[in-house]
Amino acid sequence: MGRTKEELLARLEELKIDFKRHDHPVVLTVEEQAKHVGNFGGALTKNLLLKDKKHRLYIVSALADTKVDMKILSQRLGLGKGGVRMAPEENLRQVLQVPLGCVTPFALFNESASAVSLLLDQGFKSKQSCYFHPLTNDVTIALSSSNLDKFLLSIGKQPAYVDLEASPVVGKDNPPDLADLVPSGAFCSSEESVENPTPKDAPQVNVPKEKTCLPVKAKPKVQNKGAESSESKVLTNNGPNVEIFASDVLEVIFPLFLSEASKKLNIKQEELTQILKLDDFKRRAAPDLESVTNMFKNMAYTAGFHAGFDTMLKSGLGGMPSRK
Repeated sequence: MGRTKEELLARLEELKIDFKRHDHPVVLTVEEQAKHVGNFGGALTKNLLLKDKKHRLYIVSALADTKVDMKILSQRLGLGKGGVRMAPEENLRQVLQVPLGCVTPFALFNESASAVSLLLDQGFKSKQSCYFHPLTNDVTIALSSSNLDKFLLSIGKQPAYVDLEASPVVGKDNPPDLADLVPSGAFCSSEESVENPTPKDAPQVNVPKEKTCLPVKAKPKVQNKGAESSESKVLTNNGPNVEIFASDVLEVIFPLFLSEASKKLNIKQEELTQILKLDDFKRRAAPDLESVTNMFKNMAYTAGFHAGFDTMLKSGLGGMPSRK
């Protein structure tokens, strides 16, 4: 169980951190929160939980009107254009141990979230106070960036303020400016079994499982040389793993869909994710995609069998004397 709102507020008081508390009904969006605290003078914030391909997690905490481009942010972290995406709800429950709508820097108060990287909007420093949920979304507290820093330092987290709207060139002569903020290790999580369900009769893959939590810099020992890649999971000794292939396709398609839909509907991506319940949608779409993939896989096997048989006839039996 994660720590409670009361424990967090008690810690703030123990640290003699000045804050103002505003109780209100449960809210899930910044717009809903603004209806209850928007007239009290503090700055509204938005908080995103992101995940990279190695299942490392990041909290991006920004002013509500700060534009966060995840492709640019991913490049600045040294992860490529599509290196980060919205983390699934399972990570909120298992790592941050907070419910939906409660992602804030205060979630790092839970020991299970100690390895989560935190990126803070440098715009916080220009505000007298900023609003955050204290582990539950039926309360909002207002405090200054200096007092937020005091809390973060008390739990061993060095505050890192970033210009989230900057778009520096990243290349050979310009290394990623935020690479130091990439977490040093992977997370233990049952998420892999949720996102990529594997049937009992699925072929065994001779590579380490995602949930073994290998250090990022360590190279897993596999039969083939080179680091573990998505290809090594999809292509196994027994042929393509349809479930993992389908999951990988959905992981590529849905961020693109989310980006385009949010632009056309003028809705923030994190809010659209909550409205559409994309994680549930992906789980419903996966079986259909797996079925179609299996069909093409079987067609390919059949075509390969016939091609191999024809080749055998031509090379092996073609030179044999014919019967009279």
